[in-house]
Amino acid sequence: MKSTTARRMTLSVAVVAALTGVAACGSSDSGKGGKAAGDGAINVSPIAALRSAEQSTDKADSAKVRSTTSIGNLMAMTANGALTWGDGLKGNLTITYTGGKMAEMMRQAGTASMEARYLPDAYYAHMSDVYAQHTGGKHWIKYSYDELAKLGGASGSYLKDQLQNSTPNQSVKMLLASGDVKKVGEETVSGAHTTHYAGTVNVADLARKSSNLSAEQLDALKKQLDQAGVTTDTIDLWINDQNLLVKKSEQADTANGKMTSTASYSDYGVKVSAEAPPAGDTTDFAKLLKSGGSPAGSSASKP
Repeated sequence: MKSTTARRMTLSVAVVAALTGVAACGSSDSGKGGKAAGDGAINVSPIAALRSAEQSTDKADSAKVRSTTSIGNLMAMTANGALTWGDGLKGNLTITYTGGKMAEMMRQAGTASMEARYLPDAYYAHMSDVYAQHTGGKHWIKYSYDELAKLGGASGSYLKDQLQNSTPNQSVKMLLASGDVKKVGEETVSGAHTTHYAGTVNVADLARKSSNLSAEQLDALKKQLDQAGVTTDTIDLWINDQNLLVKKSEQADTANGKMTSTASYSDYGVKVSAEAPPAGDTTDFAKLLKSGGSPAGSSASKP
């Protein structure tokens, strides 16, 4: 594998894996809280029901996550694992690329799967023995959120902001911030009675409402989103009778094709531990880029 291709692939993997973590962390409450909107005895407006779910989320600490994501012919992937959010985002996901250009690049790197380990200031990707031949024998690549912000410009700053300040009810907040929320109906999901809510988020407006970015960064982000062809994000949430989010679905159009993402959540309160990998088996992705070549991961990203 050519070194430039390797460097570009690692950043693409970084951005996709990091954003998968953000989506996975959009969970709900640990089982405590009031009646859900789906309880037939109570008629609650969609806004009120989602606000209740958002508030109850503060009591949650962790959950198991299963998700699938696809972006045109660029990539198709699955993610499985567990995350905790009580003291910054932490956890482990096994990410498997099942189709598209990313899957081919991963196969060239020796495997279609990798472990992504999340910590509050960075996350780590465990690559194959084949890929380690390009990193001095080191298997883990560290992706500092600060470095991603520098490299990704405005979209990188937004990514860092969302990762470091992400809360477990992020998807509920997104839908509330959209100003476009409706109750679709009542459905059975994974054997549980749920209430289905949906809405459409204006991506640039959401960043302006929910992030801590400066006006200059937000304007630059808007331009990058326009170039990527991302303007709106349609979100569907399924909340059970215990105010737990059991499923989330998102759809958006991008310059690389249609993006679809579905995530399921279970086992709230599960024990999750994550520590930095051994320093002797870890290299920094920024060092992999110093020999030249422009990063190509931003085209795979979705805020």
